[in-house]
Amino acid sequence: MSQTRIPHGDEKVTVELTVKELMALSGIRFHNNHHIEISARKKLNEVIENTCRDVQSEGPIDYQLLV
Repeated sequence: MSQTRIPHGDEKVTVELTVKELMALSGIRFHNNHHIEISARKKLNEVIENTCRDVQSEGPIDYQLLV
């Protein structure tokens, strides 16, 4: 099994979530309030996009580094 290398993949990031958002991401369902999970996922995606943008600003990623 090959492992994919992600530049700066071991760096830590901080995401600010409410307790309800954290619970929703862990699998607890809020049947009357689905936007909690959506909000949490949006926050995670924003952090991922910002992190990837920082890596892209350092230049292109060589294909060999990803495999």
